[in-house]
Amino acid sequence: MEEKSEIIYKAGNENESRVIIEDDDEIKTISKTTRVLSIYNKLLNGKRVNKSEEANNFGVNERTIQRDIDDIRKYLEYEYGNDGLVDEINYDYIDKGFYLEKIHKSKLSNSEILAICKILLDSRAFTHKEIKRLIDNIVSCCTIKSEEKIVKRLISNEQYHYIELQHKSEFLDTLWQAGKAINEMKYIEINYTRLKDKKEVKRVLKPAAIMFSEFYFYLAAFIDDEKTRKNFEVLDDKFPTIYRIDRIKRLKVLDKKFTMLYKDRFEEGEFRKRIQFMYGGKLQRIKFKYYGYSIEAVLDRLPTARILSEEDGVYTISAEVFGKGIEGWIRGQGENVEVLGNT
Repeated sequence: MEEKSEIIYKAGNENESRVIIEDDDEIKTISKTTRVLSIYNKLLNGKRVNKSEEANNFGVNERTIQRDIDDIRKYLEYEYGNDGLVDEINYDYIDKGFYLEKIHKSKLSNSEILAICKILLDSRAFTHKEIKRLIDNIVSCCTIKSEEKIVKRLISNEQYHYIELQHKSEFLDTLWQAGKAINEMKYIEINYTRLKDKKEVKRVLKPAAIMFSEFYFYLAAFIDDEKTRKNFEVLDDKFPTIYRIDRIKRLKVLDKKFTMLYKDRFEEGEFRKRIQFMYGGKLQRIKFKYYGYSIEAVLDRLPTARILSEEDGVYTISAEVFGKGIEGWIRGQGENVEVLGNT
């Protein structure tokens, strides 16, 4: 029978931990495991952990105990609970010891979750099935369990009376495919049902951005095919074409990648300021007088709008917009808007 050897594990101070073990590698594993579990057990039982005392107890230095506490902290972060309870190790400067504190936390506050759910319901962008799945996942994953019923109760009536859009299409997978293609700068091929004549057309596109506006998600993409582009209103238009994602019947991500020089890079944020109505057409600058009561509503609707002058509550405004959608908005304002020029 092979004899076990006696190993003395020195820790850098006068105290020593004497262990009988078979090999040199295992002693460190057992010693650290015992130490960490002992410290964690004290914390769970509401006791204060003093680094100096623990260093003396285990025959190690204080830096080793600090590393043990840091390891426990990492474990607690990894084991963040779904019930919203978070165990945190804090330090008491009066008692000079570490202690465990249970704190109610969630990735989103209840008010934030409620706001997001309300926006989703008001958007009407999804089918009954999709909106139920989205809201259930958001509430169950982000809400403290004890308050989950309150959040659900606050949105239950609106969810019950939710009216989905007429297209009744589920398009989340298509949305994600388009997003990945944008990220990887890959061409896509789509089958798209046009709105004006209900004809299905095939397009090979360079996808540029995904946007949402008034019930619908849109894909902004560039067409390389000159044969297709020759029927466009602006042949050399530097702006992308807009496609409603729910009207994309098939989307295939191609292996072919495209490149774009930095100077030609599509600025989604700048484009978004100018295309408030998701209609095709050229970039134009419009000047008009506004006689209504809420200038804030106009400035919110048209992010590029600038007030040129104001006299007796009548504002002269200039705005840069993309496409023909602005025409419908102007008609909807009635006598409150007088167009002065369009270039």
